[in-house]
Amino acid sequence: MSLERLRELTVAGHPQFAGARFTILADGWDSVALDVDNRYIIKFPRHEVAEQSLRREVLLLSVIAPRVLMPVPQMDLHDIPVTHTIHAKLPGRALDPAAYAKVPESMRAEIGERLGQFYAHLHAINSDLLANAGAGPVQEWLDAETIRQRIEPHLPPALAHWADKALEKLASLGPDPHGVTYGLFDGHGWNMAYDPAQNRFGGVFDFGDSGFGPLHQEFIYSNLTSPDLTERIIASYEQHTGRELDRARITLLTDIHRLWEIAEEHENAEGMAAMIEAADAWFAMRP
Repeated sequence: MSLERLRELTVAGHPQFAGARFTILADGWDSVALDVDNRYIIKFPRHEVAEQSLRREVLLLSVIAPRVLMPVPQMDLHDIPVTHTIHAKLPGRALDPAAYAKVPESMRAEIGERLGQFYAHLHAINSDLLANAGAGPVQEWLDAETIRQRIEPHLPPALAHWADKALEKLASLGPDPHGVTYGLFDGHGWNMAYDPAQNRFGGVFDFGDSGFGPLHQEFIYSNLTSPDLTERIIASYEQHTGRELDRARITLLTDIHRLWEIAEEHENAEGMAAMIEAADAWFAMRP
């Protein structure tokens, strides 16, 4: 959808935005996110599956928001003139590796503490409440042999040995010692809001991929921003929950996630190249 069409749809449902400034924030396969005056986010699903996912996210956030201290989107669902959601924009911008590298030490400590506390609160929410709101299992990864077959012809030599070792370990990896939990399972810095000018952490968003999954997997995604951030989150989570997490397991699962994403793109040369580049970036920073 063009920006002009999105503007028309928005103003038809929300006339108060007639004079607002509109910017396409994200234009993905599933939804288009529209920034309105840097104050509101409006999401339009592209197809029926995306619409169902968006409706589920609204219900899940209605359960989650009052049970966590971390700011999360409080989304309202509208069906006129077309299905869309609207919520107040969390202040800040993505906490990507470059942004995190500039975060002062005191704020790194605060972000790690708050995220660890957030995951502790999130994992403590009654599973039945979340299941009734539509939460289901997170997407399963491919098995080790399938990943190997798909990526082996394409990996550069610098990554091949690392991939072999990781896949060997995956083949013998037992069940998660802490079992299954409801979690965000997408907690990377691009789903966080940090305002460098105010040195303020604004919150966490995008619960579209949330669901029930292995507990240790919850902690791999922040590695895409920095292993330092992940270690701070883990330490805080352990303090808030009394659970001891296996850092080596989290690093291995991050390895496998990078390789799985390459395997998922095995029929898309452009997508595979992007995922190999991402894996190379992780390989360079992994602890």
